[in-house]
Amino acid sequence: MTDDICHLDATDLAARIRRRELSAREVVQAHLDRIAQVDPALNAIVTLDPEGATAAAAEADRQLARGRAVGPLHGLPIAFKDTHLTRGMRTTHGSPLFADHVPDTDELLVERIQNAGAIRIGKTNVPEFAAGSHTFNPVFGATRNPYDLSRSAGGSSGGAAAALAAGLQPIADGSDMGGSLRNPASFCNVVGLRPTPGRVPSLPTTGLWETLAVPGPMGRTVADTALLLSVMAGPDPRCPLSLQDPGEEFRVPLGRDLGGLRVAWTPDLGGRIPVDPDVRAVLEPQLKVFRDLGCRVEQDCPDLDGAEDAFRTLRAHEFDLGLGETLDRARESLKPSLVWNIEEGRRLTRNDIARAHAARVRLHLGLVDFFSRHDVLLAPVSQVVPFEVELEYPQRIAGQEQHTYLDWMRSAYLISVLGSPALSVPAGFTSAGLPVGIQIVTAPRTDLTTLQVGAAFEAATGHGRRRPPLTTR
Repeated sequence: MTDDICHLDATDLAARIRRRELSAREVVQAHLDRIAQVDPALNAIVTLDPEGATAAAAEADRQLARGRAVGPLHGLPIAFKDTHLTRGMRTTHGSPLFADHVPDTDELLVERIQNAGAIRIGKTNVPEFAAGSHTFNPVFGATRNPYDLSRSAGGSSGGAAAALAAGLQPIADGSDMGGSLRNPASFCNVVGLRPTPGRVPSLPTTGLWETLAVPGPMGRTVADTALLLSVMAGPDPRCPLSLQDPGEEFRVPLGRDLGGLRVAWTPDLGGRIPVDPDVRAVLEPQLKVFRDLGCRVEQDCPDLDGAEDAFRTLRAHEFDLGLGETLDRARESLKPSLVWNIEEGRRLTRNDIARAHAARVRLHLGLVDFFSRHDVLLAPVSQVVPFEVELEYPQRIAGQEQHTYLDWMRSAYLISVLGSPALSVPAGFTSAGLPVGIQIVTAPRTDLTTLQVGAAFEAATGHGRRRPPLTTR
């Protein structure tokens, strides 16, 4: 019964709770049992509050019994990403400097998700300060891939993705600067959406005017991901770039006829990135799925000249602003890759930063032209399959050396800098049984279209229904 409950879609699970076919207490307990059985092998959930979650579930059942109006996530358990502030529950950022840090306030997205009825059960693992797309840190260690425990779960939302795939939670929050929602979704055979910047406002933050990093949702299905987006999204007057569209617009059926949709496919972002042959071998056959759905598919790529420099410059600048003081007082407590990235920011000049912003203007105008000719862009999510968990990052891709912890993430971060919504959807498995996702990108602010295309592909393939071969302990 535990496994049955824990692998229900979130939309179905929420509906059963509202109909009182299942109680919130049953649902929460089933997930706590599943965590106890499976997570010792995964290390996806690093803080757990079974007593608090059980009490909250009992109160959720009482509200429903009294006929109270309940939110769309009523009774669904969730473990929040360990970089998102949770009142009264430690938020470590994967750093020994914050190993005992207990915030006195909730982050805005945490507040919105809980106000929609979700029940907090704990926190999910992250890389140190969410830096890098492989989840390991000196506080909790590494998160392992539920499809192969010797492999990485990706990052920085790696704990969230692994917990979803393994049935430890039905929905998950995350954030994405260079692929932190998309890469772990691809590695763990789940769905991750990097929304249009401003779609999900973020507070507290020192970067109210920055758009490189965005919060977003994850789920085992596109519909579950849209359900979570519907409560995360929506304007906030304190966030000057937040979009005015209400989140409820994503709480709709996603079915859509894709006939006549103009789809561009780029296997290597216009020759800019090396891609593992195993990734190509999984993705190339998926083009037929889109053609069978009535799409017109051709190979094309937007002009990405300047995207590499723009992303790396603005990322380094933000790392210096956010973590420069930490470097000054506790350099020895930071991993070398993080030190390098902060110091890259310190070497920047005003002209460097201005050049990066000017490049984003050119990239945006080119993107507008690209999406006047195409409706959708398809690309690899990740350039590699899940790699060995002991590595910090892949050293070579298709014979090309990767010099830094960022190099192998280009397939995701060159899209980040464009400001488009980008969705990772399960696209199949290698011969060794490792998951591969496909990246679906549409024009800025067309997040609903992105989800609709993803839902159609998901329905036609069913790749996301393949569960990991976990054994319980």
